[in-house]
Amino acid sequence: MNAKQLVRPAVAEMVGTALFVFVGAGSVVVNAAFPQAVGGVGVAAAHGIAIAVLVSSLMPVSGGHLNPAVTLGLFAARKVDGPTTGAYILAQLAGAVLAAALLKWLLPIGAVSLTNIGTPAVAASVTKVQAVAIEAIFTFLLMSAVFGTAVSSQAPKVGGFAIGFAVFVAGVVAGPLTGAALNPARAFGPALVSLEFHAQAWYWIGPILGATLASLLWKGILLPKGD
Repeated sequence: MNAKQLVRPAVAEMVGTALFVFVGAGSVVVNAAFPQAVGGVGVAAAHGIAIAVLVSSLMPVSGGHLNPAVTLGLFAARKVDGPTTGAYILAQLAGAVLAAALLKWLLPIGAVSLTNIGTPAVAASVTKVQAVAIEAIFTFLLMSAVFGTAVSSQAPKVGGFAIGFAVFVAGVVAGPLTGAALNPARAFGPALVSLEFHAQAWYWIGPILGATLASLLWKGILLPKGD
């Protein structure tokens, strides 16, 4: 795509990522402010349902990546070009920062401070290597859902809902361990606005590694011939 053609999909990626981070990180903040109102499964559901609706809505415009790891995975599989990859990632990060700034302004200050605006955190019992592995494995699952239901020519017509279910499952299982970010933008936006960068590198390394490995598997073996 040239620069002019990139404007529309890049805006879609920025707005979609902003809405996803607003709902996802917002659910973490609200859970801290009103513990009985959301709960851990509720936080996972907020992330999963939000991404399902947004990917389904924006897929015709930008592909509905809403995640730098997904964009880099698709780049590794040669499904998007370099300029598109760069524009999407910048748009996604900008959207995440915008969402975090809005959450800081709108939600109860005590819960905002306690959760660092919903920034994902690694549990004390989880090592750095374990955190990277957990994020990589569940992003591998997420990326497999992307290829199997959105990229493949044999994909069933389910929109982004299988992708949302993958995020939900990850949130239920890995949420207490790493926050189940699976998305560098989801981790980066709240971290930047709250100035809390603890373990931030693991939320880049793990998801990018998992997405890239899944993309190479699908590109090399699992996609139908001709895709």
